[in-house]
Amino acid sequence: MSLTQSAAGRPAPRREREMRGMWLASVANRDWPSRKGLTADQQRAELLVHLDTAVRRKLSAVVLQVRPTADALWPSPYEPWAECLTGRQGGDPGWDPLGTAVEEAHRRGLELHAWFNPYRVANHTDPGRLVASHPARVHPEWVIRYGGKLYYHPGLPEVRRFVQDAMLDAVRRYPVDAVHFDDYFYPYPVAGEVFDDADAFARYGSGFATVGDWRRHTTDALVREMGERIRRVRPGVRFGVSPFGVWRNADKDPEGSRTRAGVGTYDDLYADTRKWVREGWLDYICPQLYWHVGFAAADYAELVGWWARAVRGTGVDLYVGEALYKAGDPAQPAAWQDPAELSRHLTLARSHPEVRGHVFFSGREVAEDRIGAMRRVVADHY
Repeated sequence: MSLTQSAAGRPAPRREREMRGMWLASVANRDWPSRKGLTADQQRAELLVHLDTAVRRKLSAVVLQVRPTADALWPSPYEPWAECLTGRQGGDPGWDPLGTAVEEAHRRGLELHAWFNPYRVANHTDPGRLVASHPARVHPEWVIRYGGKLYYHPGLPEVRRFVQDAMLDAVRRYPVDAVHFDDYFYPYPVAGEVFDDADAFARYGSGFATVGDWRRHTTDALVREMGERIRRVRPGVRFGVSPFGVWRNADKDPEGSRTRAGVGTYDDLYADTRKWVREGWLDYICPQLYWHVGFAAADYAELVGWWARAVRGTGVDLYVGEALYKAGDPAQPAAWQDPAELSRHLTLARSHPEVRGHVFFSGREVAEDRIGAMRRVVADHY
């Protein structure tokens, strides 16, 4: 019996075809919509172009960001319409982006994975800029300022329940193929700042030796409970996470990767991503291995092998997150100026049977393809 079966009481649903995915980010209008305030027809037309591009690149899935900053790309009773649509949080865009995305993706033979950010509220620190009905204004005690941003407090049980309810509303309404979390749980550390959760630790942290252990427990609860609730709400919908690519460096844990990354999910984001795989709480994991082959601090080849070993025998699918956005960026090292770098990643990954596909960041680069790196992947592998 696999770890997934023993822990979750069910075999994880295996994806038969290779994952060939792309992220489509809406936060700050990164990929789509291209700018705030487009008409409904313009937004829809741009979305369809992205879906058509995915088909042209021979992809099989689009991972669409539908809850970028505690707001929604569908008519949610929990949170306001997303600012990235109209330029005004709470502004009705005049159509249903998520409903349309699911329908049009399926029409093209694509999967649609609904991508949620659980705790980010705003990329600024002024609650007054949020729409008056925003839950973060109605419940200011739920919010923490940190690193120039606003976050829902991950340590509060009522917050955890609320964000699950808000995300599950989309699962109830639409036949999405998967629920997808990104890499932001507790925020990335900011030098000189303290994430102010001491009061909550005093209230809820009894029995935990350190605040870090308690934070990991709260993140574990979010992930475990979300997976359980997804399966109750819409059986067959898969649950995946795309964490930062390093669990722990080997100098902190002999079972970690031979890396010298400045951040690890376990120690810095309080996300024990390997545990989630071992416990079978996920159907897939898609670590963001955004480094080139041979990079001294975090070698792509080392990390693919580490993650392949981590999922082996668990029934959890492993996809690899690929940094297409780095290809041809003059600020990146020489390896990323070579159109063949990403193709080499897929060749290397094929030596690990646990790797069942790749997801590319992100939609804008899949379309623009500055130096032909995506075309090279398609020609060599798809």
